[in-house]
Order: sequence, then C-alpha cells, then structure tokens
Amino acid sequence: MSTITVTSPPPAVAIGRGQARPVLTLANLCAGLPVNPLPPARPRDESVPHAPVRTHNLSKEQQQQAVSNALRYFPAECHEVLAPEFARELRDFGHIYMYRFMPNIDMRAYPIEQYPAKTVKAAAVMHMIMNNLDPHVAQFPQELVTYGGNGQVFSNWAQFWLVMHYLSEMSDAQTLVLYSGHPLGLFPSDPRSPRLVITNGMVVPNYSSRANYDDMFALGVSMYGQMTAGSYCYIGPQGIVHGTTLTVLNAGRKYLHLDSLSGKVFLTSGLGGMSGAQAKAAVICGCIGVVAEVSEEALKKRHEQGWLLEYTDNLDNLIRRIREARRKKEVTSIGFHGNVVSVWERLVQEYEQTGELLVELGSDQTSCHNPFSGGYYPVQLSFKEAQEMLARTPERYRALVQESLRRQVSAINKLADVGLFFWDYGNAFLLEARRAGADVGGAKGADSIKFRYPSYVQDIMGDIFSLGFGPFRWVCTSGDPEDLKITDQLACSVLQAICDEGIPERTRQQYQDNMTWIREAGRHQMVVGSQARILYSDQVGRVRLAQAFNEAVRTHRLKGPVVISRDHHDVSGTDSPFRETSNVYDGSAFCADMAVQNFIGDAFRGATWVALHNGGGVGWGEVVNGGFGLVLDGTEDAHYKATLTLNWDVSNGVARRAWSGNDNAEATIARSMTQDSRLKVTLPHHADPALVARATADL
Repeated sequence: MSTITVTSPPPAVAIGRGQARPVLTLANLCAGLPVNPLPPARPRDESVPHAPVRTHNLSKEQQQQAVSNALRYFPAECHEVLAPEFARELRDFGHIYMYRFMPNIDMRAYPIEQYPAKTVKAAAVMHMIMNNLDPHVAQFPQELVTYGGNGQVFSNWAQFWLVMHYLSEMSDAQTLVLYSGHPLGLFPSDPRSPRLVITNGMVVPNYSSRANYDDMFALGVSMYGQMTAGSYCYIGPQGIVHGTTLTVLNAGRKYLHLDSLSGKVFLTSGLGGMSGAQAKAAVICGCIGVVAEVSEEALKKRHEQGWLLEYTDNLDNLIRRIREARRKKEVTSIGFHGNVVSVWERLVQEYEQTGELLVELGSDQTSCHNPFSGGYYPVQLSFKEAQEMLARTPERYRALVQESLRRQVSAINKLADVGLFFWDYGNAFLLEARRAGADVGGAKGADSIKFRYPSYVQDIMGDIFSLGFGPFRWVCTSGDPEDLKITDQLACSVLQAICDEGIPERTRQQYQDNMTWIREAGRHQMVVGSQARILYSDQVGRVRLAQAFNEAVRTHRLKGPVVISRDHHDVSGTDSPFRETSNVYDGSAFCADMAVQNFIGDAFRGATWVALHNGGGVGWGEVVNGGFGLVLDGTEDAHYKATLTLNWDVSNGVARRAWSGNDNAEATIARSMTQDSRLKVTLPHHADPALVARATADL
C-alpha cells in the first residue's frame, strides 16, 4: 500500500536507552506511515499527563481481535515485532495507542503555506488537526485526547499518519472518509462536496451503552470524539472561557441580582481541558474563583499559564484565603489541589460552626460524562490511589464514585438551603448524581430532564439559542497574531454596523456583550495554540463576519485563509436533553433529527468538512452532535458557500425550537423569513391548555 511507505528516513537524534528517532519535517510527516524501517520502540513520556487506564470486558478472543485489528495498518513483515507490543499496550493501558509511532515533531499548528498539500483546504485541515494535538492544547497528547478526559482526535497514531498522508495527496475532486478515527480512504467526489466527512461513535441505538463503548474502543472499532476534538475544530480553552464568563455573569444577575461580583465566591472543580478555563473566567468576571483539581499536573499547568493565580493543598489555608479575599474584595482565582467534595463539606462545617456562608455561586466541571473511567475522582482516595483502583478493581471504584457523588450533593444541598446558588454545567453531574441515588430532585419519566438545580443552558444563559446566538469561531491559518488582530477589528465593525441598523433590544445586548469580549480578548491573552477567536453571534452576524473575513483574504489584508467553525454546543448542532435541548418541552428533547439534519445540510451547502458524533459533553449514548469547518480562501465560491451554510446552520435549530413552542424562536425565525423569501418555516398553532384538558378528561 503506497500510504505506508517512507522512502528515506530523516536524520536521527538520540532519545535515550541507546536508541535514536528521526527528527521529522512536515514533508516526512505526510510521506506515509513509517514501516521500512520501523521507528524504534518508544516509551510513554511520563513527564506529561496521560489518560487513565481504560477499562473493558474483552474476552481472550476479543483481545486477540483487538491486536489483529491494530495490525491491519501494517505489512505482515512488521507483525512479529508489533503484535506483542500492541498486546502489552492493551493489557497495560486498556487500549492500543501505538506509542512507537508518536511522531518526533514539534506538534503545533504551522502556518498553512508550510504544509505539503495540493489544495489549500487540505492544508487547512492539517493545521487544525495538529492544533488539536499540540501539547499546550491537548489534555493527554500522547493518547490523542484533546479534552474531556476521553475526547479523541484519533484512536491510534497510525490513523494520524495515514490521514496526514491522504490530505497531502488529496485533490479537489476527492473526499476523505473517516469512521471513528479510521481513514476509510479517498473517494471520488465533486469539487463542491466536502473534502472530509467524519463520523465518530455511530452505533446502532440499542448498543449505545457505556459498557459497549468501552469494549468497542478497546477493539479499536469506535471512538468518542467529544465535540470539537473529533471534528478538528478545538481552539483551546478560550472557547469555554467565553461561555463560562457569560454564564457566571448572568448567574450573578439572575440569582444575586448583582451586576458586580466583587467579593463573591464561585466554587467549582476541574482545571483540565475544557474546565481549565474556569479560573480565567472567574477573574474576568471580577469575582473570587475557587477551583479544586485532583491532578497536580493539570493545576500547575494552568498556574504556569497564568490562568490560575494562586493555589494551595491545605484546606485550612484555603478557608483563610477565601475569608481574606472576601474581606478585601479581591479579584483572584484560587486553586485547591485536592478533591472538591472536601471543599464543599468543609464549607458546610464552617457554616454550621460560624453561621457564615463563604460561597454564593457553585457549579462543577468534572468529566462526569465519563465518571467511572477517570472523569470523576472519588473523595475517599488520593489521585494515585484512584488510578490504581480504577485499573485493578473498576467495580469497587464505581461504588466509591457513586458514594462520593452522594456526599457532594448532600453538602451542596445543605448550602443551597441557606443561600448558595448552584447549577449544572452540562457535564452530566446531576444526571450521574441521580443515578448514584443522590437527592437532586426532579421527577422521572417524561419529566426526567428536570432536577432541583438548573442546567446553565436551561436557566442561566436564558434563551440565547432560540435567538440564534451561539459560539461562532474562526482560525487565522497564517499563524500570524496580526491577522487575528485584524479579524478582531473587523468583527467589532461588523457587529456595530448591525446594531446601527436597528435590531431588537435583546439582540443588541448580545452584540454589545460580544463586542466588549472581542475588545478585551487580546488583553486577557486568550490564545492557546492556533490564532483563533470565539464570540457568540446570531445568523445575520455569522454570515456578515464570514463575508468580511473572506473579503479581507481576497484583498490580502489577511496573510492567509480563515477557517470558520463553531462549537457543536450551539443552536442547531446538538440534540442533548440534559444540556442543549434541555429547554425543549414538547417531548422531543430526546429526538436527534435536528443534529443529523444539520450535519447533512451543512455538507451539501458548502462546508469544507463535516462531522457527526455520538456523545459529547454529557456522554456517549446521551447526545448526538455535529460540526463543520469551512475555509475562506478569498474566492467568490467561498463567499457563496459560507452564506448558504451559515444561514442554514442557524435557522435549522431556531425553526426546531419555534416548533417546540418557544416564543423567542418563533419571533426570530419570523424575522429570518422576511429577510429571505426562499425560507418558509412551518410555525405552530398553539392549543388552549384548558381546551386540551377538557378534551382529555376521560382518558
């Protein structure tokens, strides 16, 4: 197979143990999977964070199948060396990552012109993939995990090599098809078609259980792509900084009736991938952020990055520091190296002893979508003890996790009874707590998406999705910070112009908040990895932003193309009854037509690549979500495709929400229909509840 040959190895450097590894260029990286000769065996680098050992229940025969599946990527003459190595990885780590094939290259988003590709679109995808695997960006880079504990870019390193090679060979008349990280191949297609079509974790519904996922991932046949990990559109923690900032500010307005959070405490947990943004967001909001993290590596990474301002591993010191910061009304972020359950329980103790409530706002951003595989660490164990138990006795670990969840909720409930305001951050915390038997309220059955505490989508962020607002983002593929600065200026000009045209007040407020965000983003040093930016925008704003960026590429005001995208967590991209569609009350919250239709519609309207995932945010089997990437290369074709794609990408979800009975969505889609005569949406006729009650009295 031509895709697994390297004609001549590049120069080598020593890497320890008497071995040497090639120092790779991008051309080497795109030449194919190196098999002649094989690169020397490579141990994991223990100085970087690693994914927890993955659990599975594979039989002996299935474990043999897993090894055979991995060997399929390599010629038979390599199998004698690789088979025992892959078997050891499966035994020791629960998955075959193929560590030997980790490329010895500075993994980062290189300027687009440096990629050896035949098309600018393929080069843009390479730029995005390497950003997702950048050690400064990725949570567990050597396991190809970008964020969320198990959000994979690929399932193994062979897939990475093959995808990079295929992209380097791709023409505008081919489409690369990926099944859960596996590159099925390049297939003939039309230049107007997507260059990549990605699916992750697509499983027949009856088999979409957590236990089945663990086995399928161990076999190497399915993969959890989270959201923007598996679609190559992650832009570092900047995205969640923006969302968390808006959430905390709106929580203060709604619950505390305050525009200023000075001297107020926001307690949460998690400083890893997505959750790492919480400390930064707290400071931007002007409050006292207290963030617990069990991993010392993750905590110190955020501190060295400057996003976490201080930390301690002593509860007494933490309480003293909270009191001091409250008294002085400091703006700070305090990390606690330890378990957040300990903090919640200590705050209960402080209240019972002194009558002083030391926290006003609370949430949780542990990876509770994956609680029994390292996403949530039980308070009864140290970090190291938990990892050892997870690997040896996963059932005992599961029991401790559920006990810990019950303890955490019990402490939160006691503080909520005396003034704490707590919300679920869409990470399945309340869902898993209820499954563990914790007292989180809410009825079962048709009303099972409701709990004692609200989801931030359902309650705090209000109804912005129904207004068409969601996380729009772009990446300057030149890699030049000056290009990002120019796009920031363009964004403010575009949004201001829309405000000047006369728009509804709620829409204007959203634009004003986002213009403030853009103006201050540079000062807050948001960029980690690629030169990227995020803001919340509606349909009109997204279209005009894309058109302005494309024009700036055409006139060479920007040095390179711009990739536009969004978080899957958006107006139309995700069907998730415990998060994105938690405020859909017509009984369709568990239906996934919207996300699937969005993926298909983006594909034939002009997206450069599209992705559809099982899972994301709340967990595998709980969510269907999709995303896209679109390259703005300054052409009329890019202008046309962006306009068509973005209009659909927003109006689909607004129309669905309107049909479910959302008044804001009805008004929003009605305005959209006046702006484009081709758009004709079915709107509901609302039934009189009293009439329905009379009609069903005898049922």
